[in-house]
Amino acid sequence: MPSRRRRYSSIEFPTPDDATPVALSEAEALPLLQSGEITGGHRMPWGSNYTFLVWIDAGPGKYLRAIYKPRDGEKPLWDFPDGSLYKREYATFLLSRILGWPNVPLTLVRDGPYGVGSVQQYVECDPDVTYFDMVTDRTEELRPFAVFDLLVNNADRKAGHCILGSDERIWSIDHGLTFHISFKLRTVMTEFWGETIPDPLLKDLEDLLDLLDSQAPEMTDFSQHIEPHETQALSRRILAMLEDPALPHLDPYQNVPWPFV
Repeated sequence: MPSRRRRYSSIEFPTPDDATPVALSEAEALPLLQSGEITGGHRMPWGSNYTFLVWIDAGPGKYLRAIYKPRDGEKPLWDFPDGSLYKREYATFLLSRILGWPNVPLTLVRDGPYGVGSVQQYVECDPDVTYFDMVTDRTEELRPFAVFDLLVNNADRKAGHCILGSDERIWSIDHGLTFHISFKLRTVMTEFWGETIPDPLLKDLEDLLDLLDSQAPEMTDFSQHIEPHETQALSRRILAMLEDPALPHLDPYQNVPWPFV
């Protein structure tokens, strides 16, 4: 099947004149992310997939910033189904909210200037501060990130995918390469390899397994964005983590992404 990926003739579209970005709570941002008019934006200058920082009309003279990743801008991969990465972004967000960890910015699926894709509330941060700058002083806050990556089988945990928001919270971003049925974990969080998974996180995993087994309503939206065999693989990973509650020792030559940031 030919790829649907587009080569955009223009990677920029008009930005609003005389407008100011606004910081909104998730409750305030949700309706704008869902259906607000995208009035401008530009392509982010890194990454193999098309990713846009966009402006969403938030009223006279104001706009909300968001990260838009269109399905048709995804680079075809040999090991992930074509056109599925935006769904994985959303499914990862949903799972983080069911668990209560880690912090993943508000994310949803909607149409945008280049078609359907994921749209995520932008987190104001210092892009020069990454995982490497935080791991020594904020180890306890980052440990759930490492456990979560094993859970969702994150194939691309770079240091820049842990960001420090202006609210001083650490946020997890970029989750397109998740939920593969084969072991794909690649992470820079090597400090946690071999560590025991804390009991409170194990209890949350037990509760999640119960939700998956019972096909609870909380899982309906989640299960619509990944394939049934991927949900089954998720259940198997939870069982494995409960039976052997430790983060694995991995191969630094195979299980660390490049570039690191």
